[in-house]
Amino acid sequence: MADRIHITSAIHYSNGPPHLGHAYEDIAADAYARHLRRKLGRENVTFVTGTDEHGQKNRDAAAKANLDPKAFADKISATFRTTFDRLEISYTNFVRTTDPAHEAFVRTMLARTYERGDIYFRDYAGLYCVGCERFYTDKELLPGNICPEHNQPVEFLKESNYFLKLEKYRAEIRAHIETNPGFIRPERYRNEALRMFDEPLADLCISRPKARLDWGIELPFDDKFVTYVWYDAFWAYLSELPDTSHAALAEILPATEHFIGKDILKTHAVYWPAMLRAVELPLYRRLNVHGYLTTGGARMSKSSGNVVDPMELAERLGPDVLRHFVLREFGYGLDGDFTEARVIERYNADLANDLGNLTSRVLAMAARYFGGELTMAPGANIEDRALCDAFAAVAARSAAQIEELAFNRALEAIWQSLDAANKYIVATSPFTLAKDPAKLPRVAEILANLCEGLRVVADTLEPFMPATSRKILDLLGLDETTACAPFGAGLKPGHRVEPPVPLFPRIEKKKT
Repeated sequence: MADRIHITSAIHYSNGPPHLGHAYEDIAADAYARHLRRKLGRENVTFVTGTDEHGQKNRDAAAKANLDPKAFADKISATFRTTFDRLEISYTNFVRTTDPAHEAFVRTMLARTYERGDIYFRDYAGLYCVGCERFYTDKELLPGNICPEHNQPVEFLKESNYFLKLEKYRAEIRAHIETNPGFIRPERYRNEALRMFDEPLADLCISRPKARLDWGIELPFDDKFVTYVWYDAFWAYLSELPDTSHAALAEILPATEHFIGKDILKTHAVYWPAMLRAVELPLYRRLNVHGYLTTGGARMSKSSGNVVDPMELAERLGPDVLRHFVLREFGYGLDGDFTEARVIERYNADLANDLGNLTSRVLAMAARYFGGELTMAPGANIEDRALCDAFAAVAARSAAQIEELAFNRALEAIWQSLDAANKYIVATSPFTLAKDPAKLPRVAEILANLCEGLRVVADTLEPFMPATSRKILDLLGLDETTACAPFGAGLKPGHRVEPPVPLFPRIEKKKT
């Protein structure tokens, strides 16, 4: 299915409203999805996100808010959806794990796995983290039985539960990772995942007794238990697709790319593949793993209380400012420290000074000297060839970096073309030339190159900054077909552009 891609972000816990870490994951997945739609066609790329609403952590958060678990989940899920819509996350499916279709699908997968003999019942005692909603081994914990993700003590838990066989699939999954180098990326996480298969795997507890936790999907083969929240959530990647037959799933999974944080690498590299193989489904195409967003060097998380509200930032600065910052500032796969001061620095340097200033200068000259009409074709003068070549190459350069998840380098390629354009204005000095009526034809050539370059930049920016891309293309008076044409095949003599409007007014730093 080379022409079909199914993209997912993690299904986000609904124990509290979204923070910037959630937004970063879905922004990255969205930029990748938008890029692939441009390449493969909109109808060939689906993108799933949503909220993970069952489990002890969500039930406890509801109780703390004095709400029924479903009412609490409704509230939080709506907040996630509103936030993602404001950030222009172009999902095709927003799945809630309390959706009836999802719950029915999970029961089908449980029944199928149980019938095949890969789920069994036994007594168990182990160390359990409520925050992670999973058991840990002694080797995985920090000294003092501290959870490495939440920095909180785990609790000893002893009870009878149902288990999914993992060791049965260890050799098969490890071989798949070894023989498919791009299966988990960046490479550091592939190597980390392989180490998880060095020793025999403990089977996965996939149930919780109703006597302890009744907020979950009831097991189809034992009404005294509900489904483990992780087993439940994984199936949300597929549960609400138009066709969930075994044949359809066997076709879509090899075209599926998951975007996740590094804290859930084990669940996706070990548990999820075993779940798929237990129902005789193929593995997904790729696992794309990002690092943490931190504040002051500490991981951003609800439990630590050091979260940044993406909606507040989007309302104050604009959604594209936030999208641009997290994709330009941080290398995908690495941790990145967030400060609002750094956001303002990026805003002023990249958006106000470079992109905004170039757009204003070019459109202002077109309005002042030619009434907004382009009278020449781009690329006609040999002296302009270097600039034209830079604009002609930027879309392909950016696309190649997106394919490798190097969103920061893709944006850097775009900004290099903006830098070339701003330097070109200084070198050609159209403001000075325009003072001599005899030199206006040369000014028209310069503006044709700049307007056409601005068109290509605006179109290439679409995966990263969709609202800004639309604004610039609207100022250039372009329809969708002309917007995505190669350099030189877009704006023609006689085309009219609009006068400039401020895109990114400079933000002055507060005096201390």
